[in-house]
Amino acid sequence: MLLIAVVAFSCQKEKKEAKVIIPEDIKEEKAPPVVKEFGYILDHFNVVKDTIKPGDSFGAIMDTHGISRSRVFEITTKIKDTFNVARIMAGKPYMLLKSKDTTAKAQVFVYQNNKIDYTVIDFRDSIIAQKRKKPVKLVEKTASGIINSSLMQTFDDLDLNFLVAYNMADIYAWTIDFTRLQAGDRFKVVYTEKFIDDTIPAGIDQIKASYFEHVGKPIYAFRFVDDSIHGAIDYFDEEANNLRRAFLTAPVKFSRISSRYNLRRRIKYYGNKIRPHRGTDFAAPIGTPILATADGIVTKSERKGGNGKYVKIRHNATYDTQYLHMSRQAVKVGQFVKQGDVIGYIGMTGNTAGPHVCYRFWKNGREVDPFKQDLPASKPLSDSLRTGFYKYIEPIKTELDSIQFKPQETIL
Repeated sequence: MLLIAVVAFSCQKEKKEAKVIIPEDIKEEKAPPVVKEFGYILDHFNVVKDTIKPGDSFGAIMDTHGISRSRVFEITTKIKDTFNVARIMAGKPYMLLKSKDTTAKAQVFVYQNNKIDYTVIDFRDSIIAQKRKKPVKLVEKTASGIINSSLMQTFDDLDLNFLVAYNMADIYAWTIDFTRLQAGDRFKVVYTEKFIDDTIPAGIDQIKASYFEHVGKPIYAFRFVDDSIHGAIDYFDEEANNLRRAFLTAPVKFSRISSRYNLRRRIKYYGNKIRPHRGTDFAAPIGTPILATADGIVTKSERKGGNGKYVKIRHNATYDTQYLHMSRQAVKVGQFVKQGDVIGYIGMTGNTAGPHVCYRFWKNGREVDPFKQDLPASKPLSDSLRTGFYKYIEPIKTELDSIQFKPQETIL
């Protein structure tokens, strides 16, 4: 009896300890990944992705996908304060989400204003329009280079983002004449670039600091918020001097000076006779934007004789500027313009042999050479902010100074 009991107990124990063996060819099935875009799970819809074509309208797109005119009118009226459907632009991508049932009814329209900003119009039940942004990651980057010909050409040769060059030109617009860069001029820059989904470039966020050595003269620029003038953001050198001046050095970006102020210049157009040239000519392609070199009030915007189409700006009791030979003006008399505003576009109206803007500069009612004037600078950083400024720029300046110029960057 005892022997039978022991055998029975052993059998029960073996049954309890028996393992379930799963054949190797049977694998666990994993659920497919959830694909989300613009806040919607795409698997819940039939998705249509397309691009606005020339001549397309919101109504025409909706009609193509079965939305009645009365419903389109209801949608556009409801969302007019958030999104003006008349302003959709050719070339912009859009996405339409449709129901997955047999009706395939359009339910959501997403318009991509740019890489980051987009507008969602959800008309499944009630009509809702929202402006949204894609999550953006900021990545700090550095760059350096030695100028061989132009800043843009150097950036192109080094395969750097040209928007950095464009922003640097803005920062140094008051202190460096970019039409007169020299071979051997060099730069370093610390900036942040925007990325969507960690991989898709979405433009430059800001330049934190830069160093530009022009004709052997180094100029630092540090981005800093000046709380003394309502949180204005400006760029200052290492001694807290503002890099901005009352006037830009040129009314056109990345142009070249084709003729300078010269009271004894012989002009081919007038048979090589000596005719005073009281302006500075900046050559650029037709249609290039012309910028106001300082804040002021537009006193003239007209077409007249050899001047062609032109704009004149009164800046204060001392200074006026004039911009000649435009293809068209972009401002009207009496309008206030800020430094850097587009006031017109390069053309060939009036007496001119090629596309350019003749930039004229008045001081106390007399035309003078702007490059020979001691133009006023903006106020330096206030004393109360200097201690914080010096502390803030110390690590950034160290980072800038540690950036090395690449060995392959040689001067031609």
